[in-house]
Amino acid sequence: MKLKDSPIPDLQNQFDARNISIDKVGVKGIKYPIVVEDRRKKVQHTVAELDIYVELPHYKRGTHMSRFIEILNRYHEDEIIQNLTNLLQDLKKTLKAETAYIDISFPYFIQKHAPVSRQTSLLCYECFFNAAFRDDLELWIGVKVPVTTLCPCSKEISAFGAHNQRSEITIKVRYSEFVWLEELIDLAEKTASCEIYPLLKRVDEKFVTEKAYENPKFVEDIVREITEVLDKDSRIIDYYVESDNFESIHNHNAYALKRK
Repeated sequence: MKLKDSPIPDLQNQFDARNISIDKVGVKGIKYPIVVEDRRKKVQHTVAELDIYVELPHYKRGTHMSRFIEILNRYHEDEIIQNLTNLLQDLKKTLKAETAYIDISFPYFIQKHAPVSRQTSLLCYECFFNAAFRDDLELWIGVKVPVTTLCPCSKEISAFGAHNQRSEITIKVRYSEFVWLEELIDLAEKTASCEIYPLLKRVDEKFVTEKAYENPKFVEDIVREITEVLDKDSRIIDYYVESDNFESIHNHNAYALKRK
């Protein structure tokens, strides 16, 4: 004798009496192919890590985690970055949420030429998009750029030499008119003591060592110089600038942050 199918309980949809809303609830760490606009090649295919959330009202016990993946996969054949408004609106409607969010981080590759030998190689930059939709789309784009910095104080007080270190500059902006990721990367590299190259021959190593020595920078110098440029750019609505030096003579970092 066959048993009748009984309905499967929907516990996430239960009423919650604790009267506590949750700012973000969702899924993190989704690996997903995306297409990003590339200033030189028009597009670049890469693999992103996605975190997707919605705001959960106080009266709902939970959200339906599987629906985040269902909605994401509706956009698999499209360029997700170009369809963030539709994707987030879809999340809001399906999950009956006030606000939907998506954070997208991905490796982005740029071909670089060594400064003297002109040898070519690819350098990877960590880039990201942070988007939210409540009444309108709010989109931030950003880059994390590895650079070299040389300490002005060390150069000033030493009879010869100066300590330098690998550094990371983060620039995150909101804009009214389109801004290329490459523009932010270029700005970070121009502000550092010297940019980094994946491939250096001896003539290149001599060049970057001497360039850094002639161009010492504190983390404070870096964030101030980038801020000056962003403040003059009429496209930039808001920004966040961070400089983090992985010190070569300390076991701690030197750090500076500037928000608009």
